[in-house]
Amino acid sequence: MAPDMNPPAAAPDFLIAAGWEGAETRPLAGDASFRRYFRVVHHDRSAILMDAPPPHEDPRPFISIARWLTDRGFAAPRILFENLEHGLVLLEDFGDARLRETVDAAPESELRLYEEAVDLLIRLGQHPAADIRAYDLAEYRREAALLPEWYTPAVGLEVDMPGYVDAWDTVLAPVLAGHTPVTVLRDYHAENIMLIEGSESLGLLDFQDALAGHPAYDLVSLLQDARRDVATELETAMLDRYKRITGAGGAFDVAYHVLGAQRNAKIVGIFTRLWKRDGKQRYPGLCPRVWGYLERDLKHPALKPVADWFDANVPVELRGDPLTIVGA
Repeated sequence: MAPDMNPPAAAPDFLIAAGWEGAETRPLAGDASFRRYFRVVHHDRSAILMDAPPPHEDPRPFISIARWLTDRGFAAPRILFENLEHGLVLLEDFGDARLRETVDAAPESELRLYEEAVDLLIRLGQHPAADIRAYDLAEYRREAALLPEWYTPAVGLEVDMPGYVDAWDTVLAPVLAGHTPVTVLRDYHAENIMLIEGSESLGLLDFQDALAGHPAYDLVSLLQDARRDVATELETAMLDRYKRITGAGGAFDVAYHVLGAQRNAKIVGIFTRLWKRDGKQRYPGLCPRVWGYLERDLKHPALKPVADWFDANVPVELRGDPLTIVGA
């Protein structure tokens, strides 16, 4: 299903009110939500128009976290104008240089840029968490349940749902009991990190779902990237860098792999839902990479209850691209 990339009907009046009358509006790639983005160009200036239409989307969390980040010296887009009734927000334009394409085009920059991205998370963790909802056991449980809710039915499996919940509760509870919450951006990866011309700071995008949670989560999001292969050597080096600078020890290793497994189970479910419910055909093809990360995490001894559940419920040959599996 191709997304509608025509500007929303309210956009012309919104841009007039914002002082951008007569600007050209060009569609940009959307994301895995109902949000759409447009580049607004007027003479020698440009901005990004975010269309977050109610009731499906609410731009207020994005605006709030953006201001929280910029107040603490992080490079989130400045909010230039907003109309909450129509879900329209005019944002600072960070350009087109995402970390992903930059590294793909210049592999020699990968180590340096990932070091910068890890160091940003270290700085973020030095601030008390924003006044936002806690990333608690109920939320982790709900997210992990997306895999048996969407993926396993898609590949024709009936699974032990109570056993799944119990296994996750067993491994998550100790992790969540032993940390000071930080602001977790929750989608911190190479396609949401921008290289801003003329700035030494990495630009941040797509943080409207931020919660107060464990600092390992965003590190997993970066180093077990659902949309880009991250070599195990780089993952290990960056995890070691984080621990060396922060002084984190063995408990952080456990949290990293437990939250990695939880995140990857969630993403397998989300990508399947985007295909089955929303007709977005590209997402099943991303699942094999995510399954690879998940299986690596499940080898950690702390995840034995969850690994045992997968061994008993999801055969190895049914872990992959659900569209291909169903068509096979």
